[in-house]
Formats: sequence, structure tokens, C-alpha cells
Amino acid sequence: MTDFMGPPWQADWTEEAASNRAALPEEARVLVDAARAELVTAQDPYFRGIDADRDLPAAMSVEPVQSTRPSGEHVLYLDYGRGWLRYHFTPRTTDPQIVIDECFWQ
Repeated sequence: MTDFMGPPWQADWTEEAASNRAALPEEARVLVDAARAELVTAQDPYFRGIDADRDLPAAMSVEPVQSTRPSGEHVLYLDYGRGWLRYHFTPRTTDPQIVIDECFWQ
């Protein structure tokens, strides 16, 4: 049996999310990059359990898109909810990966 790899995780952006990130003003890109850094270094990218996201900076929080699918897509809110990254985690044994599907900031 192969041990499951841990952080830092591989992270990729969909084409749409990458172009949305590139279109943001510099101050928002800095916030998005900080949020991505939190994702790739998280022990558990699903942030499961009560207060599992307590180690995130005060301006960030995470929740599943659907409460009935705790291992599905999640949203990482940043800048006190002014923006978010919607992502999913693929926990493959040899190459676990986070895919950022949506990047938004207002």
C-alpha cells in the first residue's frame, strides 16, 4: 500500500479561472495568490471538521458548495467574502491535485 502524499499540493487553474485572475487589479491578485498559497499548504484541502479552517487568516474561510457532498467542490472565500476561489481536490495516491475552477473578486 502506498502512503497518501501530503502538502504542498499540486494546483492548477482552469483556463477561465486563470483568465479571470489575470484580469483582476494587482491588489486583488495578491489576495488571490495568498488564498491559493493557503490551499496548497493546507493539511486537508477539504477543511473537514468543526473549526478546521481556524488556521486561515481572518479574512478567509472555506465551505463545501453542497453540504451533502463534503468531499466535492469547495469555496475559499477571501477578503471577507469580496472574492472566492471555487475548487475541487483530486486525492490520487501518486499525484494529488487541487483544480481551481472559478476565481472571482468584486
